[in-house]
Amino acid sequence: MAPKKRQFRPATLVAMLVLLAFSLFTLAPFYFMLVSSFKPGAEMIRNGINVNLQPEIMSLQNYGALFTGKEGIYLHWYKNSVMITFFQTVVSIFLSAMVGYALAVYRFRGRNLIFVCVLVVMMVPIEILILPLYQLIVSIRLIDTYAGVILPFAVPPVAVFFFRQFAVGLPKDLIDAGRIDGCSEFGIYFRIMMPIMKPAFGAMTILQAMFSWNSVVWPLIALRSDENMTLPIGLASLMTPYGNNYDMLMSGAVLSVIPIIIVFFCNQKAFISGLTVGAIKE
Repeated sequence: MAPKKRQFRPATLVAMLVLLAFSLFTLAPFYFMLVSSFKPGAEMIRNGINVNLQPEIMSLQNYGALFTGKEGIYLHWYKNSVMITFFQTVVSIFLSAMVGYALAVYRFRGRNLIFVCVLVVMMVPIEILILPLYQLIVSIRLIDTYAGVILPFAVPPVAVFFFRQFAVGLPKDLIDAGRIDGCSEFGIYFRIMMPIMKPAFGAMTILQAMFSWNSVVWPLIALRSDENMTLPIGLASLMTPYGNNYDMLMSGAVLSVIPIIIVFFCNQKAFISGLTVGAIKE
């Protein structure tokens, strides 16, 4: 029996073409960055944005310069960003999940007040918090350290709100069953509820890793020395009033997207499940 040909309705076909055009438009800046990373920086200054492939002038020289230029400081920036992103993501996900779970499952005095505080903090722009946070990390001598970058955002209110909303929909019968079997509250959380919350962990891991990896304002204030700079700050320092190092800038920017792509593909299924929970009624 011949396989049945799949037919698309006109509306579906139009929607696919629109999405394809939007995808190409979204990927255009990355294509420009990728092509430019193989060309000399002077080419961009001389001819502006040029997305044409020019094999005669393209080479891996810019990528080699990342590991040899400025005494290989690009590797220090890369390592700093990886370390800060890893620890900030792990700490914030672990703490936020526990806080959100407690606000959703347990009934105690002040629970609603704490949740209102979380919502209020979510609405406060980070620029208002910069000065008190700076005074705090100076007073406890964490300036120019990894801890000074990570700890002020160890429990992000957005993540608490996300986990709280996810945990509200968890089956409470499993908690009662765990208690009847003699499991402790920590045992119920770690052994029963955490596996169910896997989609929420996957989604928030991607979002928190992107936030930490791309963060500029707070690391720029909390870090002082060139050796401790993160990758976004280091790359931004290549743009100066006395000249822009496009050679290292473009090649460094291309390599900077690799960790986030890895994180996304490792959590892709959980990310989609976490964002669509509650959107489909069974």
